[in-house]
Amino acid sequence: QVQPVESGGGSVQAGGSLKLSCAASGYVYSRICLGWFRQGLRIEREGNEVREGVAVIDDDGKTDYANSVKGRFTISQDNAKKTLYLQIDSLKPEDTAIYYCAAGPREGRICSTLVGGNRTVWDYGMDYWGKGTLVNVSS
Repeated sequence: QVQPVESGGGSVQAGGSLKLSCAASGYVYSRICLGWFRQGLRIEREGNEVREGVAVIDDDGKTDYANSVKGRFTISQDNAKKTLYLQIDSLKPEDTAIYYCAAGPREGRICSTLVGGNRTVWDYGMDYWGKGTLVNVSS
């Protein structure tokens, strides 16, 4: 069973930076979308969680970002370490959220369609989700 594990979250002041990591191995897709998503701190009923897709990368290395984070977030991966990263700079209080990494098949879709919206977990069609890491930004 593949289980992504996020790390690197924390409490920072506005304007600061964090680098999130997501370690996982064993994906069996021929083509893949990897992404970072975030969810506000309001408690949602399980299955109804709404998350914003903020950054994605596909197996060709193509990246895309939500408009709300462009120029401040950078997604990357280290295939040898089987780790996905999210560098977050110029943090704002509105970036406060739980950040999740996820993986899913690329067949039949363009990974860029995963960013910029707020959808339920099920709507994203990603098979593997981590448990999340909290980013708390104070003003």
